[in-house]
Amino acid sequence: MTSLLIRGLKTHVDIWNETGSYTLVALHGFTGSTATWYNLAQSLPDVRVIAIDLIGHGQTATPEQIKRFSMEEQLQDLEELFCQLHMEKFTLLGYSMGGRIALSYAIAFPDRIQKLILESASPGLRTVEERRERSERDDILAQKIITNGLVSFVNSWENIPLFGSQRHLPDTVRKAIRAERLSQREEGLAGSLRGVGTGTQPSNWHLLDRLEISVLLITGSLDEKFCKIALEMKALLKTVRHMTVIDAGHAIHVENPAEFATIVEEYIT
Repeated sequence: MTSLLIRGLKTHVDIWNETGSYTLVALHGFTGSTATWYNLAQSLPDVRVIAIDLIGHGQTATPEQIKRFSMEEQLQDLEELFCQLHMEKFTLLGYSMGGRIALSYAIAFPDRIQKLILESASPGLRTVEERRERSERDDILAQKIITNGLVSFVNSWENIPLFGSQRHLPDTVRKAIRAERLSQREEGLAGSLRGVGTGTQPSNWHLLDRLEISVLLITGSLDEKFCKIALEMKALLKTVRHMTVIDAGHAIHVENPAEFATIVEEYIT
């Protein structure tokens, strides 16, 4: 566990399996933290896993300016962080929001990436109209988080249809996810929605065919929306595999951690 000063922001990083032969950088989703990847790291003893608390999440600082949350700023932060850690090439994994950031980073800095793994992720929204609508919805949600507080938000967030398949998880797992969500700060989550939400990030759909690196798309069979997005991405990417995990929803790493770890390990090694 380490704390780095990245372009003026205190950034929290966890590194597991220091002596691993392979390096995996992992980016969590909205309301997540480095804790998202703890179990995966334990399952991959031969892989050095570097997990980062993204801006406004976990123990990383929350900037006051919304612009500081933007995709462009976060990509510069990641690049600076990798420079400070003297990292040359690695596999990059991103889940959901972290997947959007990982894909954007791979497009901006392709020379750094050996392989890219996207779990339940999208290249953003295609049209200006879709982005405007989503941006408005995210802004309303951000205001709700600030007004009603974190507990109220987490209570409603864990009950959205996207996470419906998580209701069948063991109590201990559900409690761990809830604790991770409750460890956040209202300003951090609101800033993240407004600064790097799907509505505000630039669309990457038209850039997918430029990616020369190998990409693995992982989706859960119960997550129809992201299965469809993955199929559309697959049609545009040059070197790509799409794996669907049966009876899993949006968060495969939580709903079927053993299969998720196996897929990731086989792909990296």
